[in-house]
Amino acid sequence: MFADLLRRLTADEPERLPEPDAQLALAALMVRVARSDGDYAPAEVDRIDRILIARHSLTPDAARALRAQAEELEAEAPDTVRFTRAIKDAVPLEDRIAVIEALWSVVLADGIRDDEEDGLLRLLANLLGVNDRDSNLARQRAEGRR
Repeated sequence: MFADLLRRLTADEPERLPEPDAQLALAALMVRVARSDGDYAPAEVDRIDRILIARHSLTPDAARALRAQAEELEAEAPDTVRFTRAIKDAVPLEDRIAVIEALWSVVLADGIRDDEEDGLLRLLANLLGVNDRDSNLARQRAEGRR
């Protein structure tokens, strides 16, 4: 189902993704982060839905549908390093900084911040081309919204 999108994301020279595909790819990255600790908690699912509603002006039903597609895409996507680098090449920087903020929000949704998640977010920020300063500011904004 997502073969064309994955092919475009992993092409040698990926082009910018059209908005619906970029939304889906970035939602899949949020799902990947939420699943990374082996506990895809209801609080994380809810947080992803709320982020999708706010970022894309979706209805709750549309957000749930997009998240469900993102869950499928995430399961089919290549390893995190390749997937994230592909997103970096296909999505503008300002959107990637907003994605880091959204990822921090997902990580913080369960109220627990651990070294593993911090390390993963540092890696993802680097792979997305977002510097440590911007990532820390994004984390602070996400913490302020909890």
